[in-house]
Amino acid sequence: MRSIPVKNFFIGSKQPLSIMCGPCVIEDEDHCLKAAETLSLIFAEQGIPLVFKASYDKANRSSYHSFRGPGLEEGLRILQRVKDEFDLPIVTDVHSAEEARCAGEVCDILQIPAFLCRQTDLIVAAGETGKIVSVKKGQFMSPWEMKNVVEKLRATGNENVILVDRGTTFGYNNLVSDMRCIPIMQRFGVPVCFDATHSVQLPGGQGDASGGEREFIPVLAKAAIAAGANCLFIEAHPNPAQAKSDAASVLDFKELPALLKTLKRLYAVVNEL
Repeated sequence: MRSIPVKNFFIGSKQPLSIMCGPCVIEDEDHCLKAAETLSLIFAEQGIPLVFKASYDKANRSSYHSFRGPGLEEGLRILQRVKDEFDLPIVTDVHSAEEARCAGEVCDILQIPAFLCRQTDLIVAAGETGKIVSVKKGQFMSPWEMKNVVEKLRATGNENVILVDRGTTFGYNNLVSDMRCIPIMQRFGVPVCFDATHSVQLPGGQGDASGGEREFIPVLAKAAIAAGANCLFIEAHPNPAQAKSDAASVLDFKELPALLKTLKRLYAVVNEL
């Protein structure tokens, strides 16, 4: 398995645990900067590398009226501030080839949303930036189908690929996490991340918004580490009830320290570090 260099650490086999974490969406500049500051302190205390995550645009919200974020230009300006002021690597979603090229000027990791993981033009454009490309497995796809995505990215000459499992849907506003997805996708020679917060979503479960079962985030995160995940993706918020996106499925900042401590210990045992 290839180990992926991110700033001053690696994601891959026998590498220390790292986590992509942050609010689902950039709510405003002050909120984003404060979140980055708080998370950088929490993760530094636990000795776990942090990749800061926040979206400039949530393009697949359930309702037309849902908050989407500040948009590409303003969002990337804010993420650049986070990168500069807190010395953090950045991951964000991209939704088109043009967005991938723009975000590649700022972000260390370009994330392909699950619903877009089969869009060849987007995948190729992201790969051509030379940045790390993290692709979420479509909720509608089997893990072995993701080999085609890896091959599309490798065709651009980019070997810095991470695959992400975020559950599988069988409809009826729910997701099922099959931990076999982790070793299956690792067979393609790439690190596999587990998205512990989107996996507890109840898609469209509130009619005009997604619901979620936040209490199962720690359960699934620990299960994924035990199954051999190379890193984790955990969206978090200082006040989940007030979150402007995915309020029912983001982790409270207050719960992070204890969970991170447990995850780090479990990861060390599983990987014999």
